[in-house]
Amino acid sequence: MSEKKMSSSRKHHLKSLMLQIAKGLLEEEERDREVQRTRYMAENCPPLSMPRSMQELQELCREIHRKVDTIDEERYDLEMKVSKSNKEIDDLKIKVQDLMGKFKKPVLKKVRMSADAMLKALLGSKHTVNLDLRANLKQVKKEVKEEDKKLRDVGDWRKNIDDKSDRKKMFDS
Repeated sequence: MSEKKMSSSRKHHLKSLMLQIAKGLLEEEERDREVQRTRYMAENCPPLSMPRSMQELQELCREIHRKVDTIDEERYDLEMKVSKSNKEIDDLKIKVQDLMGKFKKPVLKKVRMSADAMLKALLGSKHTVNLDLRANLKQVKKEVKEEDKKLRDVGDWRKNIDDKSDRKKMFDS
């Protein structure tokens, strides 16, 4: 399908709609939390009735102490669970780090190796053909310049000077 670009006004309109929906969802979550909080407080914290006698007051204090102890035990258990899970998470992170470290590519060293040795390393014992790369190159013979031949042939230094003087005459004219 061909993709068409949205106009900026359309993008802005869609973005504002999304923000309105998100705002409504957040408000609804907040109301639900408030309802749950009031329900929890009604179940676990009955309204306080002030005792009239000293004995009733002591009994109320003992009951409050028992509730505080049970809640404190629950809190301690939850803290231990959280610390245990945090320790497990840290151990798993360390294991992941170790595994990632094991698979790092090592820095390769430059190794001088002939083509034969390289093929032998790659193919193993299958490689029996010797590769002589220089054998395939074209043979080129050096051309010896005529002047060099003349210089070699000329044994007398006076003839060599005469040849040079002839050149000067050639360029002067």
